[in-house]
Amino acid sequence: MNSEKETFQQKSNIPKSLFYRFSQFVGFLLGARFFVALLLTLALYVSTFFLFNQDENFRKFVFDFKVHGIIFCTVLTILAGGIINQFYDFEKDHIVKPFRTRLQSFIKQKYFLYVYLVLSVFSLGVAWMISHRVFLFFIIYQFFMWFYSHKLSRMLIINNITFVSLTLYPFFGMMVYYETFSKKVLLMAVFLFLILLCIDIVKDTLTKSVDKAFGYITIPNYFKSKNTKIIIVSLLIITMAVSMKLILRTGISGFMAYYFTAGLFVFILCVYLLLKHTTKSNFITLNILRIWVFMGIIAMLLNGLEGKL
Repeated sequence: MNSEKETFQQKSNIPKSLFYRFSQFVGFLLGARFFVALLLTLALYVSTFFLFNQDENFRKFVFDFKVHGIIFCTVLTILAGGIINQFYDFEKDHIVKPFRTRLQSFIKQKYFLYVYLVLSVFSLGVAWMISHRVFLFFIIYQFFMWFYSHKLSRMLIINNITFVSLTLYPFFGMMVYYETFSKKVLLMAVFLFLILLCIDIVKDTLTKSVDKAFGYITIPNYFKSKNTKIIIVSLLIITMAVSMKLILRTGISGFMAYYFTAGLFVFILCVYLLLKHTTKSNFITLNILRIWVFMGIIAMLLNGLEGKL
């Protein structure tokens, strides 16, 4: 490993100190899944202001420091969760994500653990200052983040459900905070849960052999490929049914109506790709679904801006 680092450094003519500092910085960002946390932060702000927050104007929302504090704690917890997850999955990631693990190798694992502890404690400290209920909320969140990485990620079906639930946990917290309970919000939560579940299972099909070798019992390496496809296609069909329910029964309009309508064709395309039974089609499906989740955030933002203006 050291010879590889030196060779790369010599070829690129980068000063040693700068090379290592940059490699450590990038390795840390990838290890902590900083860009995932950034996307979730955007999604939290957009959903909080345009979906859960029905009464406050923009000025009041900007100065609602309690909400910003909760989102800040969420970001720190997500970063800490990414670090502890890569710590437990390091050997598996060495095969599945060699480039990322090579960059992470510039930082010793013990330093990742130190940062994990600092982020976790700081997040809980801020949560305690907000309220005891918020502190309890993040204690539960952090515990299951750790428990998922330590144990639940290796358990059949529970791994997928827990991963998706932890992704949606902050949004559930905001929904409770604003007491926004409606048929539309519930159906949108079900829609997002289903599409994230599909993404996680499709992702597992791409790492099937490695997961099996390292003792991760996933749907693709427990069931046959045909049964796995049936499960994913069934979930996509249910997601399409939820989309139709949102369009026809909740009075949803604007960009979100276009989003859910276009989503029907996107999911049909994904079903077609999945039925081809190739690794390439699975990879394309995975990225289409990921992009569609991002497009949902943009659609909600545009829809909200249209309604506020």
